[in-house]
Amino acid sequence: MDAEELIESIIRAVMFLAGILGNSWLLVRSLPASRTAVRTNEVLFINLALSNFITNFLVDLPDTVADVAGRWFLGETFCGVFRFSADLSETSSIYTTFFISAFWYQKLVGSLKRGGAPVRLDSLGLVGGLLASSWTVALGFSIPHFFFVAVEKSNGSLEDCIDVFPDAVAQQTYEILYLSLANAVPAAGIAFATAQIIITLVQNHRRVRNHGSEKVGGSAGGAAGLSGSPAPPSASRRPGQSSAHQLRAAKSVVAVAAVFLVCWLTHMLLRITNSIHTSSLVVEVASYIAASYTCIIPYIFLHGVKKLSCSCAR
Repeated sequence: MDAEELIESIIRAVMFLAGILGNSWLLVRSLPASRTAVRTNEVLFINLALSNFITNFLVDLPDTVADVAGRWFLGETFCGVFRFSADLSETSSIYTTFFISAFWYQKLVGSLKRGGAPVRLDSLGLVGGLLASSWTVALGFSIPHFFFVAVEKSNGSLEDCIDVFPDAVAQQTYEILYLSLANAVPAAGIAFATAQIIITLVQNHRRVRNHGSEKVGGSAGGAAGLSGSPAPPSASRRPGQSSAHQLRAAKSVVAVAAVFLVCWLTHMLLRITNSIHTSSLVVEVASYIAASYTCIIPYIFLHGVKKLSCSCAR
């Protein structure tokens, strides 16, 4: 193994370990104390962690082992599983990030503009239906990888697991549909929700500044800063704390969206490049970009989850 391959193996191994730790922590922190205490944000975080686990164990781990071995030795059958898992996890993770962004935008608006009124995504039935639909879409785009894969041979040895479509038209058609429905659509939703969160945060900051002189007392002032109007002293502490947690979570969503959009744009350009001119190097770089997203975002969300858990009755 030369120096370049060693560095690649180390980077992949670090990403694998960081992803396992972050997603495990996110999963544990999101588990409800009982069935009656299940909340939408917990369901979404658990689904995100499980989606990322697919990447960690069925994509990052075998890819790391193959890098260390210097060739793909896991066989063509597992090559199909490898490619299937990569798109399945990626699509589910992207859609779940979209749902989380939409949920926290709704919660933020509900807290700041409607006094914390329930939002549509508080419905576990609706969220369950959305997640089931996203997994269906993910499966639809992942199944072809069982049939159109091969182990690339170099100098008589098995070297790499790649996608092999019947012809260029089939590959380009698949890539266009995949990038449009499994990437561009949820990415546009994430961008829109994030923009609305930023606008709401800016408006709230201005409201706090404009009503700063109208704050009444210490505890009442905390709630007034979030609602735009003074709150009774006896009722201000709890809503104020809840709104502060929601603000923190919303800010973590903005941070995740920024990381996602950078990774997604890079990943999309690489996929488009590969659809025009197939290259194992491009596929490898695209895989690294996708893996980096799954190992970074759990830690950003944990920043919000840690604060949110303080207000949850366990």
